[in-house]
Amino acid sequence: MDTRERFVKTLTGKNVDRVPFMKVFGGTNAAHKEWEAEYPGIRQSIDKVLGFEGVYRGWQVTPVNMDASKMDEPVTIKETAEIRVQRDGDGVICQLYKKGDYAHHEIDWPVKTMSDWETYRKKYLDPDDPARFPDKWNELVKEYKTRDYPLQLTHGGVYGFARKKMGDENLAYAFYDKPELVHDVMNYYTEMAIHIWEKQVKDVQFDLIECWEDMASKNGSFISPKIFREFMTPCYKKIAAFAAKHGIKVILVDSDGFIEDLTEFMLEGGVTAMYPYEALAGNDVARVLGRYPKAGVIGGLRKECMYEGKEAIDREMEKARRLIRKGRYIPGPDHFVLKMCTFANYRYFMERLREVVMTTAPEA
Repeated sequence: MDTRERFVKTLTGKNVDRVPFMKVFGGTNAAHKEWEAEYPGIRQSIDKVLGFEGVYRGWQVTPVNMDASKMDEPVTIKETAEIRVQRDGDGVICQLYKKGDYAHHEIDWPVKTMSDWETYRKKYLDPDDPARFPDKWNELVKEYKTRDYPLQLTHGGVYGFARKKMGDENLAYAFYDKPELVHDVMNYYTEMAIHIWEKQVKDVQFDLIECWEDMASKNGSFISPKIFREFMTPCYKKIAAFAAKHGIKVILVDSDGFIEDLTEFMLEGGVTAMYPYEALAGNDVARVLGRYPKAGVIGGLRKECMYEGKEAIDREMEKARRLIRKGRYIPGPDHFVLKMCTFANYRYFMERLREVVMTTAPEA
């Protein structure tokens, strides 16, 4: 059984010899530059050193552009020693931070009215723009057909895409003041994504669809169940129908914050798995697996234990072992660590997690 099989079967509750050992957060050879100073070359070799299975996060993403295309050149509006304010190529204005872990945040957005949206959609969201596919697509297809790792189709999020183009606060008002605009943004983007996916599935069999939402804080979902079901559920049902048609078993949603209650509404729409279930936001993976026995879960391990030392890490590993035995669970940190984490502690966490994964199987 390879990593690809273990990933899908674990999250869908099928029998596996063990679960896959995946980094979950950070991307290929992700390492803080501070670690490089102590261990030269680690930013080119950390994946091999730690023995992560799969590629990228453990599952791979195709380099097909699922967002705005035909973008303008970014323009710097303001710059100081600490920040740079920049208008991105599709009109989103970001404040970029030159120091620290927090990289940037958006401060203005291009879509405020239906007229704005119609202009934006026509200029940047042509699903048939050939530049969406990389020049080396045919080469990648050959690799994908012989892969042993999971491969995803990407959706920028039903809520997630709208928030990136409108802003969270503007979107919150728009659900009530401009519902036709929100419906059109969410529906059009989902249909655009499906159109682009249809081109990809002609060449490759995919294992999952991942949707980026980030639609919760530590207090729970940004929107009510009523709003979710009215605006988001129809889009997720379209995604689920596409997945069923093409034999894609996993629909995975990424959202930070407290997402336990949000899980219920996602499952109603056809989602099959979620992550990362951040511990400090109040998520309890054991409780999730008990409440929603058909939900797959990734992550859920408290990244803060890596700042606290080996004893704290060891306690988290025993939690990982218990959760693996429950089934439908792939363990991993609930986000990538901040710069305050030493490489020694990150390495100890991952080596202990690998040991747990290799010696623990889900119970039948």
